Parts: sequence; C-alpha cells; structure tokens
Amino acid sequence: MDDHMMKAVLYDRYGGPDVLYTGRVPRPEPARGEVLVKVRAFSVNGGELAVRAGRLRLLSGRTFPKRVGLDFTGEVAAPGAGVTRLAAGDRVWGVLGRTSGFGSAAEYVTVPAERVGRLPDGLDPVDAAALPVATAVITALRDKAGLRPGERLLVRGAAGGVGNAAVQLGRAYGAEVTALARAASLDFVRGLGAHRAVDHRTVRSAELGRFDVVLDAVGTDLRVFRRLLTPGGRMVALAFDAKRPAATFGYVAASTVHGHRRVRFFSGDPKRADFDDLARHVAEGKLRPAVDTVFPLEETAAAHRALEAGGVRGKYVVRVA
Repeated sequence: MDDHMMKAVLYDRYGGPDVLYTGRVPRPEPARGEVLVKVRAFSVNGGELAVRAGRLRLLSGRTFPKRVGLDFTGEVAAPGAGVTRLAAGDRVWGVLGRTSGFGSAAEYVTVPAERVGRLPDGLDPVDAAALPVATAVITALRDKAGLRPGERLLVRGAAGGVGNAAVQLGRAYGAEVTALARAASLDFVRGLGAHRAVDHRTVRSAELGRFDVVLDAVGTDLRVFRRLLTPGGRMVALAFDAKRPAATFGYVAASTVHGHRRVRFFSGDPKRADFDDLARHVAEGKLRPAVDTVFPLEETAAAHRALEAGGVRGKYVVRVA
C-alpha cells in the first residue's frame, strides 16, 4: 500500500447521500504552523449536508471531487515547522476553519495548530467527536447572547448536535431552559437538564411564553421565534434554512441592523482558547458527549442519510481508524 495515499470520503457531483464514496487521495503534509492529525472520528453536521446537496453551489463551486467532514478527534502524527506546543502522539480535537472547507472525513487531515486543542484525559476519542461543535454554542450563549443566570432560554432543535449542547450549557450557566424537540426526544432533553421540554409539532409558538435568549439550531421561521423575545432579548441562529439559505442570511443581516431585539447568525470558527474552554466544561461535568450512533468510515453516506431523516439524539459520529 502506498504510504503517500489515504482513504477519504469524496463526491463527484452534487446530490443525495448516495453520491458519497470512499476513495484514495494523497496524504497531506503539514505546512509551517500546521499539524498532521491521524483522524480517529468525526461527526456529521447539517451544513455539510446542504453543501453536498448543492444548495450552496454559488459558494462551493463546481470543482470536484469534493470532501466532507468539518470536525475531528485524533492524534498528532507530525507537527509542522514552527510548532512547539504539540508533539507526535498528542491526543487532540479540532474544527477545520471557515477558509479550509471540509475534509476531516479521512484518515489524515492537516490543520493550523492554533485550531486544535488537547483532548481531555479519559475522554474516548469516538465519544469526543460529538463535542467540537459545542465550541460554537459556548461562544453563542456566553459571548454573543450574554446569557445570564436566571434568564429564560429557549433552545430550538434541542435534541440535535448543537441543541443538546445548548441545553446542557444553558443549565450550567444558570438559565431556565425550555427545550423544543420531537415528542420521542423529550425525555432525552430532560435528561440533559432542560427544565421544560415541549413537542415542537403540537405547541403553538405563542403558547411558549417570552424568552430573554433564543438559540436556534433549526434555521426556519426565525421571524416567528423572534417575536417571543423580551424587550432587549437576543436570538442567536446557529443554523440556516437549507432550502432557502439566502432568505435566512438576508433576514438575519437586516435584523442585525434594525431593531433592539436582534438576531445574530453565528457559525463558529474556534481557536485554541475555545477548545480550552470546552475541555474545562467537560472536566467540570457541565457538558458530556451525546452520541446517537457510530458508523464506520465506509458508511458515511448512511450517517448523512440518517441525519437527513430527522430524529437524531445528540450526534451521528463516524469512526475512521
């Protein structure tokens, strides 16, 4: 076997999950300031499904093959020149940056050393792959929304990869947490710490009450849920409507400029300090990984299919090595 090649999940055209296949590509080499990571696991994120389906093709372009995978856990295989903080064998987790695109669905990935953190001792790397997305939730609740103890927090999509972390962290920050989820997931979100769990398909939004902060992990009907904010309330959207992405971004942009009850869209671009915060929350018992199902690399398409079907509790994780 050629040591300069590796397995990676690819697709040669936009479409459904079936366009994904496991192929072989050149193994990357770390540039100065980067590390080469041997990937142990990654999770499936909603945004990459929209890209794979071609809904953002004006941004993603028509150059193929394309890659999938945004986050990862693994071990440093080789540090690049100038990297002194990390050494071969260090257990790490990270998220590829906004400018890097996708590509963690592979045996190896290169990433700037500043974009990875050390994996907490005792945390299984497959379970841990459910957590890098929580860096965005920490920043959204703590920094973008300024969530304070005693405030009322509404989490939409509370059972999913983003939402389950928001329920846990909202509780840890001292908020009164209302979780919206499917009926079958209400016990799951209560177990995460939600004070109130509501079936999103049977409740009318007006019946939910008022909230100081709304964290949206769904991306649709932002206007409806913005109306539930108290004066001075804050809404942070961590997802977009995959069928109408331009409309979502346009509405959020307008809301940021006009009105006191602003909607902020935040996609996350974590750095080392964010992973240090994440590790601290895990160590303090405020946040635990929630893994729905683990798939092997060759079944990444099945993981995409499962996420598109709805009903996930936590994260779908793909084991690489």
